[in-house]
Amino acid sequence: MRLRKRNSEEDTMKQWDEIYKQYGKFPVNPQEGIEKVVQIFKEHNVKRVLDLGCGSGRHIIYLAERGFEVYGIDIAEMGIKITKDWLDEKNLKADLKIGSIYETLPYEDKFFDAVISIRVIYHARIEDIRKAIKEIERVLKPRGLVFVTVRKRVPKTKRLKFSTFDARTYVPLEGDELSLIHISEPTRPY
Repeated sequence: MRLRKRNSEEDTMKQWDEIYKQYGKFPVNPQEGIEKVVQIFKEHNVKRVLDLGCGSGRHIIYLAERGFEVYGIDIAEMGIKITKDWLDEKNLKADLKIGSIYETLPYEDKFFDAVISIRVIYHARIEDIRKAIKEIERVLKPRGLVFVTVRKRVPKTKRLKFSTFDARTYVPLEGDELSLIHISEPTRPY
């Protein structure tokens, strides 16, 4: 496979749509430790939460079931469709949008009490990740809370084949995230 220097947003959307068509709701179970995050959110009177890169909705559902006003954005139309269907099945509500987390977010300044992004934000080049962080700062209320997770370090013996094509940037050459951009672990602080 010949890799382009940079995937377009449209290419990335198509890739995620294909993943959701193949797997449907995945993963289904919430991120380990999300119970503690919800407890902290409740202790800090969090009401309105944004899930950046909400995928097929596992955290949208989890948060809506616990009484939060939930918003989600994801690049994959199929992920948003799956989330909407899941919400309907459970008679829950959330405000969902199709869009990139690396562009200007379609929300007002200081709109959210909390923002979560679970294993998503690292799927881009560092300049795009920095832009996403600035957007999180913009849409988050002062003293708002953020919960972000990234992929854990994988031992060299268990890593899938990948191609490095830019500074700290690689794409898997096999597996479920075939050819999706990932940021590698920094070798120095940024």
